[in-house]
Amino acid sequence: MHVENFKIFCDLVETESFSRAAKRNGITQSAVSQQLRAMERHFDVLIVDRSHKQFRLTPEGKRIHASAQEILNRYDTLRSDVDEMRKIVSGVIHISTVYSIGLHELPPYIKKFLQDFPAVNVRLEYRRSNLVYEDVLGNSVDLGLVAYPLKNRQTGVVNFLQDKLVVAVSPQHPLAKKSEVDVKELAQHKVIAFDQDIPTRKAVDQMFKDFKLQVSPVMEFDNIETVKRAVEINAGVALLPSATLQAEIKAGTIKEVKLKGIELIRPLGIIYRKGRVLTPAIRAFITSLTGKPFREKSGAVQPGDED
Repeated sequence: MHVENFKIFCDLVETESFSRAAKRNGITQSAVSQQLRAMERHFDVLIVDRSHKQFRLTPEGKRIHASAQEILNRYDTLRSDVDEMRKIVSGVIHISTVYSIGLHELPPYIKKFLQDFPAVNVRLEYRRSNLVYEDVLGNSVDLGLVAYPLKNRQTGVVNFLQDKLVVAVSPQHPLAKKSEVDVKELAQHKVIAFDQDIPTRKAVDQMFKDFKLQVSPVMEFDNIETVKRAVEINAGVALLPSATLQAEIKAGTIKEVKLKGIELIRPLGIIYRKGRVLTPAIRAFITSLTGKPFREKSGAVQPGDED
């Protein structure tokens, strides 16, 4: 058995899908099936119970899976330790990110990181926030980047940046003449929003709720670029991160209006799966993003003294 065999098998168990395991490893679905049959022949046991419609391991399969996970973890630790001893920072970093961070916040950081570590390749996937968490927990990516990051038993968080939400309006909108607007006045206009399951939408809804205002968006979208296009055609106003509006402000297609007496902060974070071995390249990337010395603290990965 090779390490690659165990990796494919663990991905199969994790995803409970031959097609998704194949995608993770860049092979065909048939190749995953062949790997499983090869393992069953090698150990002379049935690993997957094929009498059920749902994916289910046999007792022997569960034991093999537990050992395979342990072997993979030890191998990753060994490889990481050897690379650190040789002071090698190379390899591929897979990142899953929401559109706003990946398109607007991350590019200058990646540019500098690749200049500092040219032997590293960074691959980005743009996803909805809930899918970023799925990618991280499913080990299909190394790190995730989200707004309003949530820490739980399986997911750790490293603080990245803080955005400020502002009112984005078309130059033709009545609010475009103002430098700031009261929340109650804002609620009197048509509002364009993110979909209800997106964290930034939840934060905006909570703000209106705190002011005892009922606001029903006229449009809802799942990504920031579509929201901005709707604002540009004067379909309504939107609360968006200031950093994501700079190109449109420079082009004169969107104006930024501040909220009067309120500072609505949107925290951004790097999320990772707890217990995962972080390679020197991943550690260097986290340090590059945060600008703080990286260290592992009480089983949770954080830069500096942050918790």
